Amino acid sequence: MADLPAPLPDDTVLTEAGLAPREGGRILLIACGALAHEVVALIKVNRWTHMDLQCLPAKLHLYPEKITAEVARAVADHKAAYERIFILYADCGTGGLLQEKCKELGVEMLEGPHCYSFFEGNAVFAEHLDSEFTAFYLTDFLVRQFDAFVWRPMGLDRHPELRDMYFGNYTKLVYQAQTQDPALDAKAEDCARRLGLAYERRFTGYGDLANAMAKMAEA
Repeated sequence: MADLPAPLPDDTVLTEAGLAPREGGRILLIACGALAHEVVALIKVNRWTHMDLQCLPAKLHLYPEKITAEVARAVADHKAAYERIFILYADCGTGGLLQEKCKELGVEMLEGPHCYSFFEGNAVFAEHLDSEFTAFYLTDFLVRQFDAFVWRPMGLDRHPELRDMYFGNYTKLVYQAQTQDPALDAKAEDCARRLGLAYERRFTGYGDLANAMAKMAEA
């Protein structure tokens, strides 16, 4: 979709006017930076003008042990200014620690183990989990940032011979597309080729992310 907003800088707060958050009756969404495009698009199309967004750095996914502390810090920084705060992270490799912290802080968070699950829909994803344990998943964000989040961190740019060691047990790359974008489709297919995997594209849209945000907006 060519009309989606550009990526947001890390650690920024976005309101309807793009200004500082306004007090009284507003909802703050604290989200993984990898969800910025999708969250902004949902806010705009649904006219959820009472929702503000703060994105934490997407690179935290490379260090999941840091996610819980960063979310807790963001909640502490903003809880006095908002009636409600909603955490747009799933477990995301925190081993249940993020869920425990959210309960302690009295804030809600997305359900599911990770974005691959909630984009497809947690129930649907769980149905074929046992048959797809050899699938490698990409979302729109990860297709765009494949080199920054997969290729270079794994050292494949310097040591391409490591590819088979990392991905030898995978059989296919599944691109969970949030948007209908031929350019992203082509890039995702190229990612599969570079990894030596079969390619499958699934249009998921926003899945349970949209459902969770709608529920919070209407509460």
